[in-house]
Amino acid sequence: MAIRISPSILSADFAHLADEAAAVSDTADWLHVDVMDNHFVPNLTLGLPVVESLLKTVTVPMDCHLMIEDPDRWAPAYAEAGAGSVTVHAEAARSPVRTLREIRGQGARAGLALNPGTALESYADLVPEVDMLLLMTVEPGFGGQRFLDIVLPKIRRARELIAAGGGSIWLQVDGGISEETVERAAEAGADVFVAGSSVYKAEDPAAAVQSLRAQAEKAAVSGK
Repeated sequence: MAIRISPSILSADFAHLADEAAAVSDTADWLHVDVMDNHFVPNLTLGLPVVESLLKTVTVPMDCHLMIEDPDRWAPAYAEAGAGSVTVHAEAARSPVRTLREIRGQGARAGLALNPGTALESYADLVPEVDMLLLMTVEPGFGGQRFLDIVLPKIRRARELIAAGGGSIWLQVDGGISEETVERAAEAGADVFVAGSSVYKAEDPAAAVQSLRAQAEKAAVSGK
């Protein structure tokens, strides 16, 4: 199981996003972009025009997490723009199968996100349609929140579900990932880790990515 680290620019300096992306370009696997609309979640961040601009300068593939209403309308455009991965929320998508297939049709990886209180079992039938399953480990909307340990059993169930289907789907966790929590998430079965504050509030963001990766890799081995 390969470990992937995806720093979230939600915690970066928005006045210098290209520089902030470059700061982790040699150590990160993905650059996580939280798109929030102040409707689905109580925060407003950035949208497609900013993503399009970033795509012209960043060298790390972009992982766009759409925390928005009507992702069925907007998600394919992020994939068409060049995002390497586009994730929509199960709670917001009205036509998830069609939307996930449209994302794939544009050449991007298709992801499905579930909030902490959303039952995994309710969406188990959609798992074959995705390249990545994202389990929120905080309530979505703001960075810097504490990791919710109540999600750990759901991560374990998701890992079992993925393994039963062949194990090719990535299992991402987002929220409160730090040196204090990454090992618990990895032991439970996660293999893609979104880290915002723990990377971009660190003195050396690139070194923070390396440290998180080392901890996750060690924990993943012990959790087998």
